[in-house]
Parts: sequence; structure tokens; C-alpha cells
Amino acid sequence: MRPAPKAGIMQIAPYTPGRATAEGVKHPLKLSANENPLGCSEAARAAYIAAASDLHLYPDAKTSRLRAAIADKYQLESERLVFGAGSDEIFAMAAQAYLGAGDNAIQPQYGFAAWAIAVRAAGACMKPVPERDYVVDIDAIVAAIDERTRIIFVANPANPTGTLLPFDEIKRLHDAMPANVLLVLDGAYAECAQGISGFSDGLDWAGGKANVLVTRTFSKAYGLASLRIGWAYAPIEVAEALNRIRLPFSVTRAGEAAAVAALADDAFLLRSVKAFADGRRQIDTALKTLGIRTLPSAANFVTGCFDGAEEFAEALAQRGILVRHLGGYGMPDWLRISVGTPADIAKAMDAVADVLRCRAG
Repeated sequence: MRPAPKAGIMQIAPYTPGRATAEGVKHPLKLSANENPLGCSEAARAAYIAAASDLHLYPDAKTSRLRAAIADKYQLESERLVFGAGSDEIFAMAAQAYLGAGDNAIQPQYGFAAWAIAVRAAGACMKPVPERDYVVDIDAIVAAIDERTRIIFVANPANPTGTLLPFDEIKRLHDAMPANVLLVLDGAYAECAQGISGFSDGLDWAGGKANVLVTRTFSKAYGLASLRIGWAYAPIEVAEALNRIRLPFSVTRAGEAAAVAALADDAFLLRSVKAFADGRRQIDTALKTLGIRTLPSAANFVTGCFDGAEEFAEALAQRGILVRHLGGYGMPDWLRISVGTPADIAKAMDAVADVLRCRAG
């Protein structure tokens, strides 16, 4: 006899991050993980370094400084905020709090992998529903709801496709949902979509809803991916439930200090948003010129369809360019390419063209 995990745990496929190494290449260009090509705010870096003198102290379990800063910036009730080690911890807390054996959650067909891990770890079932040409299909989600549905996950913009739903579609989904189902609106890429017609991050709208959890992260637009800082805005009853099971110190002191400084640096955020928009256009134009189909992206990456995509990704890696093959997302013919600096994108597109030339003989 030996200790055994509960049923279903060993059937969960572990999360696979974007590739970070290439054999024979000392410093590959990493465009596989949707990281900010501008780095992070200098103010955030300085705050992080200054916090090094406090490494012997536990973090503030209530994340009080960051809580107050977010509440002030977005005009939110501070008691309705929840914090975690990235959005991923918040997804896991929501699944643990609201799902059990026999329950199910619903996600679009090409949903973020961490959602299903959280749901299955809670002992429940994830129900993926078809998308309409790689865009979330609200009617399909509504049709999939049954008496055991407890959570619906939607990311806007979506990952790994980058596609965007007009916010009226999110409202339409909420209007059609039972009141006892929690809508998790994943806004990891919300900042990337600033200024796009029809987009809303949902924070103002969610304030009056009893069953909407909006999640955000400092990993993308703020460039603090290594610090793992996520937050959510929730109905007070949901926030109280999640905070009962939240790990007490999952946001570090240095991470909180950096996030507070990053949140105040509006100029850096605006530069990042512009870099994402410019980079999307640069990648999209280059790929289309080479005859590659792309999906319309509102995130900080572009997803393109490649013949023999897995082998194509490997050929790029041999040239020192790392991109994300989406076979694990059920998109075996697609590669996701993160926005880099203009020079990095040009280098990556030259490598794509070179692979195509070599294939053509």
C-alpha cells in the first residue's frame, strides 16, 4: 500500500509553459510566453529592489497597499478584491469553492489551460464548447448549461487565439445564465485591448452583479510576470468565500511593492499598450504577406496557421526563434507568436520566411 491521490488527479495534464530554450542556441529570442517586450516600469523595479531589505518579514496577508491602490485607481470597493499568485491561483480558489464531484464548468473550445486544471483538481468536469471560427460562441455556451453547471470561464481577449468579443456579447451571456452560476471573466489581456471599439474590461459593469468574478494580472501589460501577482473583483460573498481558502502569503512583500509602483506608472502602461498594438500589426502584416492566415488579435500576440506547425516551430527554434505551438490547445496547425520589439519581430519574420523558402526548395 502507498498514498494515492484522489480519483482523477493523475489524469490531469500538467500545465506546459512557453518554450524557453533551444538546443544549440545560447540566447534564443523568446516569443513563446506573451511577456512584455519593454520589460517593466523603472518605478516598479526600484520598488522591488528597495523591498530587498525586508526579506526577513512576512508579507501583509491582506495585501493592504495594493488593495487600496487598485480600489482607488478603478473606483472599486476594496473589500471585494481578492489577490493571488497570478490569476491562476484565483481560478483554483474559485473552482475549489464552487465545484465538487458531479458538477461541471464550461469554457470555450480553446480556453486557457489553467482553467481545466483547476476544475478537474476540484473533482468536477470541464465542458469545452465549440467556437465559431476561433471566436467564443455565446449561444453554444448557453446551450451547454445544465443543472450541474456552476462556473463559466471566458477570457476577453482570448488566449490562445487573441480574438475579442464585443462586450454586448458578455452581457448577453450573463443575461442567459442561471443566477447560481458564476461567470469568471478572465482579463489577463484586458490592457492590451484598450482603445479597441466595443471592448470593456467589465469592472464597472460587474459592480452590480452577484455572480461575476473579473480577474486581472500584472504579468502582461505591467511586465511583472516573474512576481506572479493576480487580482480579482468579486461580489462580497464570493470574495469572502475565496479569501477563506486563499493561501495567507501568496503575494510577496517585494511583489506588492512593485505592483503598487507599476499601477501608478501610467506612462509605462501607455507605452506598453502602443507597443502591443504596433507589434500585432507588424506580425500580422508580415505573416499575411507570406501567405499565412492569422486570427484577428486584441492581445499581445498573433496566432497564425502553418502547414506542419509543430515542425515549423522546431525549424524556427533551430534558427533561434521560440514560438508557441498550440497542439496542446487542440489547435495543431497553429503557432502563437508573442509581440517583441520591432527588431525582434523583424528577425522572427525573416526566420519564418527562411523556413518557407527552405520548404519550397
